[in-house]
Amino acid sequence: MTEAILKKNITGVLKGLGYTDEFDFTVEHPNDASHGDWSTNIALIAAKKVGKNPRELAEQIASGLSASLNSKDIKEISIAGPGFINIHFSNSYFEGSVRDIINQGEFYGRNGDLESQKTIIEFTDPNPFKKFHIGHMMSMIIGETLCNVAEWNGAEVKRAVYQGDVGMHVAKAVWGMVQNRAAFPHDEDSIDVKVRFLSNSYAFGSREFDGDARAKEEIVATNKILYEQSNHELNIYFEKGRGWSLEDFETIYKRIGTTYDFYFLESEVAQYGKDLVLSRVADEIFENSDGAVVYKAEKHGLHTRVFINSKGIPTYEAKELGLAQIKNERYQYDRSIVLTGNEQDGYFKVVMKALEEVSPELAEKTTHLSHGMLRLPSGKMSSRTGDVITASSMIDEVRESVAKKMEDRDFSEEEKDKIVELVAMAAIKYSVLKQTPSKDIIFDFEKSLSFEGDSGPYLLYTLLRAKSLITKAEEAKIPLSEVKQPEGWEAQEIEQKLYRFKELVSYTYSELAPQHMVTYLTEIASLFNSFYGSGKIVDPNDPTSSYKVGITEAVSVVLTNGLGILGIKVPNKM
Repeated sequence: MTEAILKKNITGVLKGLGYTDEFDFTVEHPNDASHGDWSTNIALIAAKKVGKNPRELAEQIASGLSASLNSKDIKEISIAGPGFINIHFSNSYFEGSVRDIINQGEFYGRNGDLESQKTIIEFTDPNPFKKFHIGHMMSMIIGETLCNVAEWNGAEVKRAVYQGDVGMHVAKAVWGMVQNRAAFPHDEDSIDVKVRFLSNSYAFGSREFDGDARAKEEIVATNKILYEQSNHELNIYFEKGRGWSLEDFETIYKRIGTTYDFYFLESEVAQYGKDLVLSRVADEIFENSDGAVVYKAEKHGLHTRVFINSKGIPTYEAKELGLAQIKNERYQYDRSIVLTGNEQDGYFKVVMKALEEVSPELAEKTTHLSHGMLRLPSGKMSSRTGDVITASSMIDEVRESVAKKMEDRDFSEEEKDKIVELVAMAAIKYSVLKQTPSKDIIFDFEKSLSFEGDSGPYLLYTLLRAKSLITKAEEAKIPLSEVKQPEGWEAQEIEQKLYRFKELVSYTYSELAPQHMVTYLTEIASLFNSFYGSGKIVDPNDPTSSYKVGITEAVSVVLTNGLGILGIKVPNKM
């Protein structure tokens, strides 16, 4: 019984009453469960147009709905206030929902809304020669969830990462590597040693660039040489450094839980973007200006940006245009989603306007989504000074906190290590995903690791509790073959929410907003724990026990599937 089905039935009832106009009305779940499972304002909206008393019209619509909807699904259709129509589902509807959830298991919530749609989602986008910081991790967590939920809606999804291996940051790092070549790592050194050398070289190059005019001139020249690949020695430094960075990134990708289908490098799209921009100067989309090529976006209420600088090097803007073309050539997508930090919003608005003129068909298929900053209570970070909060260091710090909480648990060291990693990642991912993506997040160590609610570990703990009860029921030989409500059963609030998981799968993707799924799963966990606390679930002598265990199994399915969408892996025990 979805919003679309109810709207279709309501529209049919109105036509039957002789009202053929289109009405912009809502059908939604009331915040208070006692007000029904669905509520609509159609009578209030339509009454204004047709000149009728809204409560009288509501009575007519309610009567028509009672006749058009499956009578087994409806307990009552009531009128509230000036004319709100509240639809209350029957006990048998909830019983059927619990049964469906259990029967469909790992497939419950999947749909074909986006069947055959080819979607490419680009996220994370770290820069070789610089550290993989917590901002990249935030993008990766959000991006992976969007990929998962798109797949649950039936789309064919490809994960893409765009890694910035050219530009001034690379020139600063390579120049710094040359200046510090006495400390150049050996091949047999660990990747940590190599990456530390890179980040130190970049920080050194950045400081000298800002404080020494001669160093700045040399770094600018290095940038052009690297772009042209015209110096063999510098190319060796570049290839070594890039290789170390990409190797390090792969370790982090695996740890956070993403495998990419496409790896794009700025170096491979640079010339493509430059040629594309130059080819449209004659069309006056781009203009020559003081030796550079610019896009004047003032006509769109934006600002002018340089796409090729005065040294003939394409900027980020030109490369983005080239990237959009290359993505389409390699995958021929129906939709492209690009996830970046919100500090790039102004830049991306201009890029999207340029793309509309250069390739309107690609612009139409492209969505730019931005996210805020992830911070620790200690404050900001800066890769220029070397003061960067890396993803790995944050995960390790959370791990330490989890390990302290588990000191008294009787697990083997191997078990404990695995559980600690999974709980730490659950805490971090939940904290990132529970907020609207565009908002900044200050990671709260205490709240993120709480087992009392509103945290990743709380969801894990609730799911493991549900699974433990199912195991106990099997041992007690409580029959689960038939999910049937006992005589006199009154529907529980948990039943009124479980069936909504399907809607949340669709809604989370349509809004590109993972926080809706997080909020829903947290509410399910809270309701289940209240259900658990209200009376014994596993009791062979209780005729209601079998159905209670059925509800528990449905909760297990929904939490398992929901956590899977969020990219949160579940340990066997905690």
